Amino acid sequence: MGRADHYLIFETAGGFCGIAWNTAGITRFQLPTKSATATERIMRHQMPRAKTGAPTPEVAEAVAAVRLYFEGKETDFSMFKLDLGEQDPFFERVYAAARRVGWGRTTTYGALAKELGAGPESARDVGQAMAKNPVALIIPCHRVLAAGGKVGGFSAPDGSAAKIRMLALEGVQVEPARPAQQSFGF
Repeated sequence: MGRADHYLIFETAGGFCGIAWNTAGITRFQLPTKSATATERIMRHQMPRAKTGAPTPEVAEAVAAVRLYFEGKETDFSMFKLDLGEQDPFFERVYAAARRVGWGRTTTYGALAKELGAGPESARDVGQAMAKNPVALIIPCHRVLAAGGKVGGFSAPDGSAAKIRMLALEGVQVEPARPAQQSFGF
């Protein structure tokens, strides 16, 4: 991963987000947490050498877009330059395909694998790429669902509940995962 020179913590309607960048592009994005302190802790853990800084014009645009997103306004992040450093070539292809999934649309891990010509057995690899996505939301991994339109996992604060909330902002309703064991109700 390319070294992030600077980062910024900022508030949105969804909570406190973090964004990091270097001269080549955005390197990391942190989905909302409940406090600036929690977001700061995550960012400093992920990028111990990064410093807080004033955003570049493009980063300021990205911050404005994130704020609009969490207000429920249609937003497109596909134009922002990213610097994800060295990535597995398959992950790069997965990220490029995921960036084409627009507002209010979803796809599945298997459908992305098929789109990439990798076959359904690669759905798990697509899931791994989504789990390691360093710029969640900017690469909209929340729009990638498990087979049958099930929510699937989400490696963000609040897990799949955050994924459901984000999709709801876009007008997409998905059912939360059912508990593995149900009560008999005696």
